[in-house]
Amino acid sequence: SAMAQQKKMSDVEALKEIFKSDSELDDSSNSCWDSEEEEDLDKAERIDLDEEYVPPVHQPSAWCGRAPATKRKTTMLKAARKRQKASTSEQHHQGQDVWHTAEEPDMEPECPRFSPSKTPGPQIDATRTWSPLSLFKLFFSAATIQQIINNTNENAERLVSAGKNFKWSPLTEKDFYTFLAIVIFSGLVNVPSKSDLWRTKWPYNFPFPRSSMARDRFEAISWSLHLSDIKEDEDNEKKRGTSGYDRLLKVRPLYDQIRVACKSAFQPSKEICVDERMVASKAQITFKDFMKDKPTRFGYKLYALADSRTGYTWNFFIYQGKSAIVREEDLSTKSVMDLLDFPLLGKGYHLYVDNFYTSPYLFKKLVSNHTAACGTIRQNRVGFPKTENNLPKNALRGEMRWMRKDGLLFVKWKDTKELTICSTFHRAFSGQTVQRRVKEAGQWVLKDITVPDSVKDYNQFMGGVDLSNALLQYYSVRNKTMKWYKTFFYHFIDISVVNSFILFKMLAIKRGEIPISQRHFREKLMEELIQAPKAAAASAQPRAFPECSIPRFFGGIADKRRTCVWCRKNGSVKKTPLYCPKCEVALCLLPGRNCFEDYHKNLCIGDTDSISHRNVTR
Repeated sequence: SAMAQQKKMSDVEALKEIFKSDSELDDSSNSCWDSEEEEDLDKAERIDLDEEYVPPVHQPSAWCGRAPATKRKTTMLKAARKRQKASTSEQHHQGQDVWHTAEEPDMEPECPRFSPSKTPGPQIDATRTWSPLSLFKLFFSAATIQQIINNTNENAERLVSAGKNFKWSPLTEKDFYTFLAIVIFSGLVNVPSKSDLWRTKWPYNFPFPRSSMARDRFEAISWSLHLSDIKEDEDNEKKRGTSGYDRLLKVRPLYDQIRVACKSAFQPSKEICVDERMVASKAQITFKDFMKDKPTRFGYKLYALADSRTGYTWNFFIYQGKSAIVREEDLSTKSVMDLLDFPLLGKGYHLYVDNFYTSPYLFKKLVSNHTAACGTIRQNRVGFPKTENNLPKNALRGEMRWMRKDGLLFVKWKDTKELTICSTFHRAFSGQTVQRRVKEAGQWVLKDITVPDSVKDYNQFMGGVDLSNALLQYYSVRNKTMKWYKTFFYHFIDISVVNSFILFKMLAIKRGEIPISQRHFREKLMEELIQAPKAAAASAQPRAFPECSIPRFFGGIADKRRTCVWCRKNGSVKKTPLYCPKCEVALCLLPGRNCFEDYHKNLCIGDTDSISHRNVTR
């Protein structure tokens, strides 16, 4: 009826008036909402930083009073959670940032073409016969060795003049090569103390190194070993605490030489990897580090780039600790970009890294430089999808979810535990499988389980640095020292020997030969280090003076003369009555011109081939 409708409208108007007065009460200074409640509600309602917050609309109620503050706060928090879930469901419904299953097809991503600047493999003349020593000298060049010898001699003289009590004689090239051979030998024979190598009692009765160098001489060289120039060290020490101070100056000559040699002697294959490497040391220095996940926890940290297939160390640098210089990029990104060295490395390489380096920022930067990348990733990285993970905690082994976002593939795969990986060049899934041992009906059996392409390639190619570390550790020289630069000297020896062995092995395979083991390679290298100086010294010395008769006169009298062959070779014509009856050549023998002696001396080194021997009987 009209009266009932009019009464209903008046009731609604009354409720609106009540709600209006309630809203005015909220805005007044006596409002029940305090600032702390408003902050909590704001945090609960902040679903996306890019979305504008829309406050909830008050609905008219049948009562005029206000609910308690705690109840209102709880109600609003629940409402915010419902709106967040609704927004996430709407995004899923629209197909944005959705995790897909293995059954859903994935597009083939664009991959940069592999076009290195050089043919992958050894960059040396394969037609030559390369011995272990000749390959080792690629990394320890003759100029660098001579520089180390000079600096060691200078350092020894300084120590002796300072009152150090040890016997010293100048270090020669032969002594240094023998010293290197003994250092390599210490990696093949493990004894409690280095001095045990010189013991004569059983079971330490080693013929080598006792037959090649005395123990006191070896220890004197070890104490005096110095790589850099002493004057440069003193000037650098004055700069300590300034930007001009070089922390690595004491290893700089050998450090720079080996890094250049590693890159010039070998071109990596398509798959490369970057990882950390620890060099054990007890020396106290500012850039000493600790890594709990490495077998060697305490020591110096190196960032290394290695060939994934061979373990060849292509590039590396020493971590010097935190720098006062503010970098635009973080350490992980800068390390990778410094190691890749794009002008030399070429384009189209596939780089594998672990979760310390992997980030969407780095991978996008690599893509812009025509380099593909793949690696495990931490889920708190900036740029990682923030949507709900659809891979359940009780997922079966082999189950996976994947998503593409901003040109990057993110994959979650369940093995013994959940693995998260990011890639720029893989498909999500192409039907590949791996074998795993699983327990069924109380028995361990091999079972094929599905695996994403990126995970399978990561497991295959990420171990390049680990392979390099294993090759280094098998026969590491293990020289203990409290001087940090000597620790790096011994590590550089290991790098040079292992890289030389890899080159030697690849050249043998290329010739169709069976490659030797690293132990056999080190044994041959030691032998050549001992024999090479002896052979060089023997070739440098003139041969024994040849037998020759006493000079005689032509015809038994002094008035018969012939032209001296040695004078004629030197551009003058001199006649002499004397000749050598054995060589049958005319030669002068005067106080100011002894051609007889000069001729026979040069005959020892083969410098008389151009002389036309005349028959002295003519």
